[in-house]
Amino acid sequence: MDIRPIRTDHDHAAALAEIEALWGAPEGSDDGDLLDILVTLVEAYEDRRWPLAAADPVEAIEGAMAHEGRTRADLGRLIGPSRATEILQRKRALTLPMIRKIAKEWHVPERLLVGEYAVRR
Repeated sequence: MDIRPIRTDHDHAAALAEIEALWGAPEGSDDGDLLDILVTLVEAYEDRRWPLAAADPVEAIEGAMAHEGRTRADLGRLIGPSRATEILQRKRALTLPMIRKIAKEWHVPERLLVGEYAVRR
């Protein structure tokens, strides 16, 4: 892989795929060094793209929706319409399968979606 800055979600996805392919490379080897560099670049991109400034999981989803021009209907197609509404209204907590779908399809880091938040009953 050519080492370049990560500027887009596409670059981010490509770097994650390369990291997965290199995972377990011996420390100090050429592949191990490349793995370290890519992880550092990905972390820097994720910190810029999804700052952790006290955002809870619902705010992270809303931020991703605003950034990508997505709607509640888009979230509904991903996790189910009634669940999307309940999540955004904070009437239901995200489940692990929902977190995995959102992270995979929308490229939102799972670490932003697993935090606790108040659910209104």
